[in-house]
Amino acid sequence: MKRLILLLVIVAVALSMVSCGGIAKKNSSKITIVTTIFPQYDWVREIVGGNSDIDIVLLQKNGVDLHSYQPKAKDIVTISSCDMFVYIGGESDDWVDEVIATANNKKMVVVNLLESLGDDAKDEELKEGMEHEHEHDEEDEDEHDEDHDHDEEHDHEAEKDEHIWLSLKNAKKLCNILKDKICEIDPDNKAAYSANCSKYVEKIEKLDKSFKDTVSAAKTKTVLFGDRFPFRYLFDDYGLDYFAAFSGCSAESEASIPTIAFLVKKVDDLGLKFIVKLEDSNGKIAGTIKDSSAAKDQEVLTMYSIQAVTSTDISNGITYLGEMEKNLETLKKALG
Repeated sequence: MKRLILLLVIVAVALSMVSCGGIAKKNSSKITIVTTIFPQYDWVREIVGGNSDIDIVLLQKNGVDLHSYQPKAKDIVTISSCDMFVYIGGESDDWVDEVIATANNKKMVVVNLLESLGDDAKDEELKEGMEHEHEHDEEDEDEHDEDHDHDEEHDHEAEKDEHIWLSLKNAKKLCNILKDKICEIDPDNKAAYSANCSKYVEKIEKLDKSFKDTVSAAKTKTVLFGDRFPFRYLFDDYGLDYFAAFSGCSAESEASIPTIAFLVKKVDDLGLKFIVKLEDSNGKIAGTIKDSSAAKDQEVLTMYSIQAVTSTDISNGITYLGEMEKNLETLKKALG
């Protein structure tokens, strides 16, 4: 409820800026493509190549991840006047519909990536041992009793797993979809975009083969995360199993004693030598699992969800494929 009210206020502010003529492009001769998170931004950047007539805007570049992002009025203004808007389309993007409905550019090409995946989109998974969500706003607590039956009905409606970019197979499919959409708004450069996309897809396919080869040669097929787990698409692609403290979209940060105990038992029973955390984690849960295990000698490794990127990261040359290569190196070690 609080998030909805805040969004309505932000949209109202943005609309007032629109009415004052505050949405004109800085350079009206340029095509503007707005993306929400870094993987989309990098894919578009690769497809467009060095075309200086296209501005690519990344909204989330301050280190805030997809699930915590709240658009500012200036973000809504930027979207309102762009030529193409690319977003994931899951529950974290529940603010998008209102923004698109009030957009100034009614000819804007809008790309919902989850929708574009079709049947390849997966439901969120709550696996054995995972911590359940139990956070509520104060308003939710007050309305809990009267909404109980309504909530039970919606508990059975699984949300889609938003972390679609962490599958190289998805990346290949989505890059081709983005290429086609970019060609719609700039048909004069269709040949260049097609060639750029083909070269980039070849790199994706090469890395995909490296993942397949690594898993094929692996001694174990199970990885344990003392953290959230946003890698379902990646693990499903290669037939890997996992255990984790939280689902990928969880807002929880503290694991309960039963969850820790479950994961410690899995480490001991499976004889795992590695525990994995995410790049933005303090590693506290992974450390607790290690210290509570029988061997107490596991190495804590890092995998990269690539959703909380900063402007500094971009200036330093971060790329989608570079981060996925880091994930491959982690898996080589974790799988043995």
